[in-house]
Amino acid sequence: MGTIRHSAHWGAFSAEVRDGRVVSVEPFEADPNPTPILQAMPEALYHDCRVAEPMIRKSWLEGGPGSNREARGGEEFVAVSWDRAQDLIAEELTRVKQNHGNTAIFGGSYGWASAGRFHHAKTQLQRFLNCHGGFTAQVHSYSIAAGLAILPHILGDLQSLRGVSSWRDIAENTKLIVAFGGVGTKNAQVEPGGAGEHSTDKWLRRVRTAGVDVVNITPLRDDTPDYLEAQWIAPRPNSDVALMLGLAHTLLVQNLHDPAFLNRYCTGFEQFERYLTGAADDTPKDADWAAAITDIDADTIRDLARRMAANRTMITTSYSLQRGDHGEQTFWMTAVLAAMIGQVGLPGGGFGFGYGSMQGQGNPIEPITAPNLSAGANPTGSFIPVARIADMLLHPGGKYEFNGRTRTYPDTRMIYWCGGNPFHHHQDLNRLINAFRQPETIIVHEPWWTATARHADIVLPATTTLERNDIGSSSRDRYIMAMEQAVEPVGDARNDFDIFSGLAERLGFKETFTEDRTERDWLRHLYDVARQQAAQKQVELPDFDTFWAKGHVEVPEPENAHVAFADFRADPDTNPLKTPSGRIEIFSETIDGFGYDDCPGHPVWLEPVEWLGSDNTERFPLHMMSNQPATRLHAQMDCASVSRDAKIKGREPVAIHPTDATARGLSDGDIARVFNVRGETLAGVVVSDNVRPGVIRLATGAWYDPAVPGKIGTLDKHGNPNVLTIDRGTSKLGQGPISHSTLVEIERYEEDLPEITAFTGPIAKASVS
Repeated sequence: MGTIRHSAHWGAFSAEVRDGRVVSVEPFEADPNPTPILQAMPEALYHDCRVAEPMIRKSWLEGGPGSNREARGGEEFVAVSWDRAQDLIAEELTRVKQNHGNTAIFGGSYGWASAGRFHHAKTQLQRFLNCHGGFTAQVHSYSIAAGLAILPHILGDLQSLRGVSSWRDIAENTKLIVAFGGVGTKNAQVEPGGAGEHSTDKWLRRVRTAGVDVVNITPLRDDTPDYLEAQWIAPRPNSDVALMLGLAHTLLVQNLHDPAFLNRYCTGFEQFERYLTGAADDTPKDADWAAAITDIDADTIRDLARRMAANRTMITTSYSLQRGDHGEQTFWMTAVLAAMIGQVGLPGGGFGFGYGSMQGQGNPIEPITAPNLSAGANPTGSFIPVARIADMLLHPGGKYEFNGRTRTYPDTRMIYWCGGNPFHHHQDLNRLINAFRQPETIIVHEPWWTATARHADIVLPATTTLERNDIGSSSRDRYIMAMEQAVEPVGDARNDFDIFSGLAERLGFKETFTEDRTERDWLRHLYDVARQQAAQKQVELPDFDTFWAKGHVEVPEPENAHVAFADFRADPDTNPLKTPSGRIEIFSETIDGFGYDDCPGHPVWLEPVEWLGSDNTERFPLHMMSNQPATRLHAQMDCASVSRDAKIKGREPVAIHPTDATARGLSDGDIARVFNVRGETLAGVVVSDNVRPGVIRLATGAWYDPAVPGKIGTLDKHGNPNVLTIDRGTSKLGQGPISHSTLVEIERYEEDLPEITAFTGPIAKASVS
């Protein structure tokens, strides 16, 4: 067949197809720094763990909804025809709607799904369920839930996430980058919607060539690449707010802050100042106070504060910092610290969130709208915070606080999951297993036999991106990519649009769902709409046929650097923020009015539920950082050799400082048991001085592989850190995940190693019609 142009979250590429099979991929020729993750795609496409045909859990098929729910995750499946599977799903959707209402249907779809903007699983699912009368949805994201909750209150909207100062501005104007959580290139391998150009490494090298100094504040030295020659400051995990407060106190008492900026552009500094100086609680938040919490020398803190005030300084804070207990405070205090320096809105100065957290953050672009399918409006208006799935399932009718309102969990009878893998994303997997036993029916669309599919009742084989046509595009990338179908669907797989079209026909709303458009019709329509929107911003795109024939559209890089908050800085009266005051809210009357003890009216240091500074570290003395992996996107394609080759005896690597390894008799290549009160997992030891003492690093994404499938509390054989993390919210305001607030212990595993079985399908019985 030849060469097919395509794209994915880890970049654009061409696929070589021979005899109807993808045999290799080559990165897009314009990409200066392609990721090796691309090479996993052909292997994953044909892996033995593909779901080959519609499958139904044996007890559910024989006994109906709710049968033997305790067997989920460990019971055999029965293959059925597509017609039978879709008939049963349509009947179940009708039953739940009639008997329990649409809020009893949880439309679970969280994850990176596909880079394609039409075959985007979450959008397809929500569009279908909205046509059916609605569902219970999720809001925010595991990546940045606390940030998404707090930023509208203090800055008015999310432009501090979506419109950060460009790397061009930083390279041209910044003198000092203070990077809380680092500025990595590992996470910059991926971008929602795909990327024609991996530019982060290019810009970071330009930043270094320009002579910009970098301070890397993180327990993990390699959160910032070596070539930046950054100063490494390694505080205790979860103590960054205390460090920021110590810096702020130094700025204040040494008269290095900017009172004029605080008066003109901010509100509420007076209330915060009383807390900072100790006037409110008799505890000054000075450098010595911060040193005791962070384990960073007080003189180091004072020296850094003076450097920040003396230079054009960009403060960056990674997404990871707000994935800890009270994570909202990290983003809030970042904005306050930058406001005290007074450089917000100036070239090269101020603050920004998420640099290095994804490829597109800081990428110089013309801001045009990417092609996107509309999911429509949800008639129920029902939702939960994204990370409160287990709470919802375990406590139907329960009350909880979220962003100023008291809400009630719905009584969930059905989960319909399409795209994503909660057994990767969610915390405390043993609790999640129990939660997944509560609904009467769980339906999953999935290409591979992930743990989520194994814990379902009905599993429908979904196509991967290479088995369908689509358009790849991100609002933070300069390219729009044609994604040509490379091969016919593997096995009996179907794309989500076709699956939902069949269900919509059975339920009587096919025309509403499809709008009488085929796949190609939709691609042309979505592109044409995006083309019209681009024209309104003086960006000219070719017509669809020209675009599809060429395979991509490149939007030129803007000539001028983007400076966040520049208009606000120039005239805050004409260009106010969308906060109640129109200014940066150092003190928020709105949040203060909520009365939350875990998120008061201005940023504060609040002790995490688990951290190295607590008094209860005797049993579990190590802090686990579960960051993103370098060899895959979250859990995607963990089955392929690019990810598996990085494992140790089949287990996910765990990095540990030499001092901690020696104390436990651990050496490189050992298999260790990592454990706490919530669970236990096996990982391969890597001894490294890139982690600070007292910290271990176990990346997310190893497919959950329990020693006894379906059993709560059993050993995970594969190195999944979420058997260890805590399932509770960051605060009543954001209710985000706190995966980075986790204490553990680690010891050598002396028993025979159990076989890895995560990449094999479940037991299947003979097909039935």
